[in-house]
Amino acid sequence: MARGLVLCSQTRTIAKLSFFLPYPKLWFKPHCHHHPCYGPQNIPSARVFCHCVSSQTLNLVDMAKYNEAFSRRMAMAGIKHHNRIALGVSGGPDSMALCVLAASWKTEGLYGFDNSGKFIDGLFAIIVDHGLRSESKDEASLVGNRVSEMGIRCKIVRCDWLNGKPKQGHLQESARDMRYKIFQDVCMQNQISVLLVAHHADDQAELFILRSSRDSGVLGLAGMAFTSQVFSSHTNFCNNDWKNHSVLLVRPLLDFSKEDMYKICQGSNRGWVEDPTNRSPLFARNRIRASLGNLLSGTFNSELQAVISVCRRTRIYVDQICNSLIKQSITVMDQGFAVINLKTLNPSKIEDICLSKFITLVLQFVSQRQRPIRGSTSKLLLQYIRTIPCKGFKALVCCSVDCPLPSNAESFHTFSNVEEEHCFSDELEQIIANGKSYSNNNLVTNSSQAQFLDMRSQSVLDEARRLDVISESTHRNIISLQREEVSHFKSKTDEVASGCESKQGTEHIAAFLSEPLLPGQTCYFMNRFIISWKLSKEISSNWFRGEPLSLSYLEGDDHCCCVNEDEMVAKVRTTIDADWLYLAKLTKLPHSDNFEATRLPLTGKITCSDYSRLSAKVALKTLKSIPVAARKSIPVLVDDHGRLLSIPSIGFKHCPCMKASAVFKPRVPLGGGHSSFL
Repeated sequence: MARGLVLCSQTRTIAKLSFFLPYPKLWFKPHCHHHPCYGPQNIPSARVFCHCVSSQTLNLVDMAKYNEAFSRRMAMAGIKHHNRIALGVSGGPDSMALCVLAASWKTEGLYGFDNSGKFIDGLFAIIVDHGLRSESKDEASLVGNRVSEMGIRCKIVRCDWLNGKPKQGHLQESARDMRYKIFQDVCMQNQISVLLVAHHADDQAELFILRSSRDSGVLGLAGMAFTSQVFSSHTNFCNNDWKNHSVLLVRPLLDFSKEDMYKICQGSNRGWVEDPTNRSPLFARNRIRASLGNLLSGTFNSELQAVISVCRRTRIYVDQICNSLIKQSITVMDQGFAVINLKTLNPSKIEDICLSKFITLVLQFVSQRQRPIRGSTSKLLLQYIRTIPCKGFKALVCCSVDCPLPSNAESFHTFSNVEEEHCFSDELEQIIANGKSYSNNNLVTNSSQAQFLDMRSQSVLDEARRLDVISESTHRNIISLQREEVSHFKSKTDEVASGCESKQGTEHIAAFLSEPLLPGQTCYFMNRFIISWKLSKEISSNWFRGEPLSLSYLEGDDHCCCVNEDEMVAKVRTTIDADWLYLAKLTKLPHSDNFEATRLPLTGKITCSDYSRLSAKVALKTLKSIPVAARKSIPVLVDDHGRLLSIPSIGFKHCPCMKASAVFKPRVPLGGGHSSFL
């Protein structure tokens, strides 16, 4: 381990560095505005660990100002001091500043340390070791020690790349997805409903330039949400009730700059990590960050943030309109499809941007994706709604098992008796309600308060210049940054396209549950159906009112030939055309009036032919109320040989002894969950 001293010329602060390098000592002369520990030259391959030891800096930083601003943002999010909170920590200046502010806020008032007296009660840091470099394990351990020294309990989780480590072109995106999956898993395991991450104003500026170079609209230019509800990939039972765990992702530092991050670390005398890979020009954000570093004067920075702020107000307005449209015009059916009442919607009276966002949210719900669906599907539905007459018409939106969607079927996680006492969904609902009450005071009530409606990035900048939101020089600099990134993007796209011509194919939704579903088990199918089944000897005689057949002879000691739990298993798949044909055939079976004819020879057990005939008859009546397009996503249960056992959604089951259910419980709610762009 090499050690050395670095003199920061900008802040005149002495910082102690330790890094994994073979050299006995290494000196940096910093000259970058945003990286006081080292400049763009001589970047080491390993992370650099920095620690401020200057008493002069401690006196210069107004920590009370930062603590007050942080406390205000936490109140805006609806978070109280007693709420359990997780922190996403990388060890960089941003996340370490977040730790400092969260620890200070958490210990205000009556809330302090836990029973051990060592850790702050209700505060938990999650450190992800991506395992992409040989040094990462030791670095994560060091960061964990520093976080623990602050009184914050932490957990280090190493990424498990089951399909191999990500390639260079998808490295950052894959690492981010894995990181947030781990965040959600750890939050669920520790019954934590709130996750704080350290994105700040400079990150918003980078994202604005990145998205504007991709010709994003005003909604994309609004940047990252202040709060957003993220839904876990896990589903579970709690107190015998279905619970879909979600986490409220909160970004309380969006009003802070990168320079503030360093000042907070220095003012609290806390160390941080500088990761040289964050300066590699291979990644778009790094290139933009480097270019912005040369432009972020006081005027440019404030004007860029002003444009983002205007875009965020427009985003708030559009979200309000969409939420209202969803409540008024959408009906969600138990079979998992949505019906849009076009007369109530009245699309001719809605701005394009609001209608487009509305459609995106409907498609996201039906597909059960975590992220919104865009592209040709959204445009096709928008065109359809715009062109057809609205009076008396309704539009059906349903899932197709032939389209690329998130797959799958999974078994439930069931809480233990101890865990059942601490179900945390109620806490999150209260936090969201608190945040909404604050947001209601900041509503954008009409379109006159929303700028840049239906504008793409270039038009947004031109309009911002016309309205004097930005100056001519800021406008010119942003355009220059856009063009620079567009040139990088085009060359990279051409390179990727030339190397991937032979790689075709898309992952499609799973149309079946690969593992058999045993009696009494429950599974979550296609991210929307809770399915369970079991066999029972308790049989009611009143299934089909008005039908001539009475099955009262099945009561008592007699039982059906299907009742054999040791041998019988079920598999779950979506419906196919052959299923409907099979139901039609069952309805044509002859009626058995002779009781003895229903008994099997030798065993004396009773067959199910009469019951299945009547069950199919009732199911086909129900089926007529379901549009043809929506039928293919209905789940069915079949046996090991593929024979139909039950279609719970329409009430069909082959055997009276079988109790099966398929309850529509989507993972992502209509509207995508709570979010705020304050």
